[in-house]
Amino acid sequence: MTQLIRVGHSPDPDDAFMFHALANDKIPTGNLRFAHELQDIETLNRRAMNGELEVSAVSIHAYSHLLDKYALLPSGCSMGDQYGPMVVAKKPLAIGDLPNVTIAVPGTLTTAFLTLRLLFNDIAPGRPVRYEVMPFDEILNAVEAGKYDAGLIIHEGQLTFQNQGLKLVVDLGVWWQEKTGLPLPLGGNVVRKDLGAETMSEISRLLKLSIEYGLKHRREALDHALQYARDMDVSLADKFVGMYVNDWTLDYGERGRAAVRKLLDEAHKAGIIPNPVAVEFVQ
Repeated sequence: MTQLIRVGHSPDPDDAFMFHALANDKIPTGNLRFAHELQDIETLNRRAMNGELEVSAVSIHAYSHLLDKYALLPSGCSMGDQYGPMVVAKKPLAIGDLPNVTIAVPGTLTTAFLTLRLLFNDIAPGRPVRYEVMPFDEILNAVEAGKYDAGLIIHEGQLTFQNQGLKLVVDLGVWWQEKTGLPLPLGGNVVRKDLGAETMSEISRLLKLSIEYGLKHRREALDHALQYARDMDVSLADKFVGMYVNDWTLDYGERGRAAVRKLLDEAHKAGIIPNPVAVEFVQ
């Protein structure tokens, strides 16, 4: 009997590259049939809070609120290894200026926003982030138009913000690595626990196969991913995919797992996450 597995992921080149083999029937999936639902990461975070999808990309920040429903899959992470979400502005700003400006952010459950709050905890303890939430793909235009003093950007905006005359204030991935010595775990894929251990394990195996297929058939997977590459040519899309689909994506490894625990521990100590997080990976 065929079992339908609904998979939520972002309409971005890295996720499209990662799921190409599953989305386009490049690998056998047995009695599992995968249906893909593409939405921005904050929408997926909110849907995961309700346990709507069997498998979903989520922010690592959001995962800390999903422990009762989902486990982390060992494959599929987006890891910022000395790079990550950025705060950009139209006018030159120093990090110390950020508590005095309004920042457009892509959602309060994103890891980008969590890391921004950790930065504020360092530079201005007790000062809240002044922010407005808006869709991630509208932030650059809003900052360029002067609607906000600064913007917290994720996804391909990290490579294209300079095209709009914007200036980097801080790369949160660089800041985190200098602070902790670890990469910044931004997003991961989760699977719903009520599917049972056997199905969860099989989904984990197939996701890793899909990522391996993309890495082995790079141009083919990149051609599929290009339809989601906003304002990017082939070479820039390839660079972006390389940033977030790599060895980290195949498996977090011990260092990647340590990075997840460190981020969530620091967030708990800072009072951003209410409870300690016992990180659970599918075996």
